[in-house]
Amino acid sequence: MTLDDTAASGEHADVVCVASWNADLISRVARPIERGETLMASAFSISPGGKGSNAAVAAARQGARVALIARIGQDDFGRMGLKLWRDEGIATEQVEQVADEPSGVAQILVYDDGDNSIAVFPGAGAGLGAHHAEAARLLLSHCRVVMAPCEVPLAVTERAFAIAREAGAKTVLNPAPARPLPDALLALTDVLTPNESELLLLAGLDAGASTDAAAQVLIARGAAAVLVTLGGAGCRLYQAGQAPLSLPGRRMAVADTIGAGDTFTGALAAALARGEALPAAMELANAAAALSVTGHGAIGGMPSLAQVRALLAAPESE
Repeated sequence: MTLDDTAASGEHADVVCVASWNADLISRVARPIERGETLMASAFSISPGGKGSNAAVAAARQGARVALIARIGQDDFGRMGLKLWRDEGIATEQVEQVADEPSGVAQILVYDDGDNSIAVFPGAGAGLGAHHAEAARLLLSHCRVVMAPCEVPLAVTERAFAIAREAGAKTVLNPAPARPLPDALLALTDVLTPNESELLLLAGLDAGASTDAAAQVLIARGAAAVLVTLGGAGCRLYQAGQAPLSLPGRRMAVADTIGAGDTFTGALAAALARGEALPAAMELANAAAALSVTGHGAIGGMPSLAQVRALLAAPESE
């Protein structure tokens, strides 16, 4: 196994992402497929994916200097990832390549209404561990924000967050796909960014429970802030001792919703790294996610910071 060290140095990165990487295999079908049913797809494509990689690209396009901690295979899909990150100006010194494991793959069905379903095989990314965070201690100790999804093992995220917190950095956790989270990790999380269904699962509440109640459960367990993404309805911020803060969604022409949550997390991390207060960072992230649904694939619609600011400056259409 080797470390790729040919990209620009990430020693002084603003944002470090503990990243999952997948090649997205995308089929477009009219509707969800029933068990045992076969539907003909109208289109197929292979494109970059993985929640961590997507969020890293989103942060880079928002002007942040970004570096990755990741693990990929020495295969065509792994090489796809390295090319993407170099093209986006993302530092890859802490990307480990392994010869005997495949890179991750996500099989995605996109429906006519723009919604989607996803099955993920993490591949080499499943081998990330706390020792990878230790190997990146210098990188983590000099950044401003560390972010991670739940597509990577929790042990590497918890160690990376602990190292970053010791140095005064903020931490952002996108708990997707949702899984039970230890209180120790929640206590190291400055901003948790679930969607509604993930929020209820993390809080251990039934589907009919309110987002307010679920968010308070997670804050009581240690999360400093819970920022819930609500799809087309916008987002809502919860912090201990403060009234919830809501932002409405924006009406956009939807190509597909792949990567919208990752765009939100990456844009949020970039804004926090610039020193934006959380409510202002939330507004930027909300606008970035809205723009992202106007393009195809996980990164096709990810906007620049200039595009986000232009959208925020424009009057809402009636």
